[in-house]
Amino acid sequence: MTDTDGQNGAVITIKKYANRRLYNTATSSYVTLDHLCQMVKDGSDFVVYDAKSGDDITRSVLTQIIVEEESKGQNLLPISFLRQLIGAYGDNMHQMLLPSFLEQSMEAFTQNHGQMESYFHDTFGSMFPTSSLDEMGKQNKAVFENAMQMFAPLAGHTPKAQVPKAETPKTKPVEGGDPAKNQMDEMARKLNELQAQLAAMTKPSS
Repeated sequence: MTDTDGQNGAVITIKKYANRRLYNTATSSYVTLDHLCQMVKDGSDFVVYDAKSGDDITRSVLTQIIVEEESKGQNLLPISFLRQLIGAYGDNMHQMLLPSFLEQSMEAFTQNHGQMESYFHDTFGSMFPTSSLDEMGKQNKAVFENAMQMFAPLAGHTPKAQVPKAETPKTKPVEGGDPAKNQMDEMARKLNELQAQLAAMTKPSS
């Protein structure tokens, strides 16, 4: 069932016509990408269908919103990250593991950011320093970029711009072992390390 704002678990249906116009079936009105962007920020859930074919084109429309926001100067995606992300397309290993990892990382970032904002606001009101939030942003960015560097060798390439990584214990390759298995073991170890970093950033300070 659909309601007017997508709340209470309802999903709004948006139809996209050949003239690129977007129609909100819940409000019976045409909307723009800016409207959809605000709906995302408001927590409204929606799905976009091609009015002619009936195909679900939500992913491409959300990508359009990101492009629009970036073109307005809302630069959230580092160039090095974008290059690495583009390089990940077409590789089966990336398609299998990377989407879920990035989704979990973004959820952890959102939770971490919200907790820190709430803590500083409740403690200091509007007079709190932003240095801690800035540092946390750098840490989250490092986790994303380290994750992309971890996946890059699996696709047979090395990113042009290397981001310094935290010191981690190195495991000695097993001589005569299965190269594919060794590669998977190493990837699993690095995934565990990155997840530990995310957990440490989201853990409330005592």
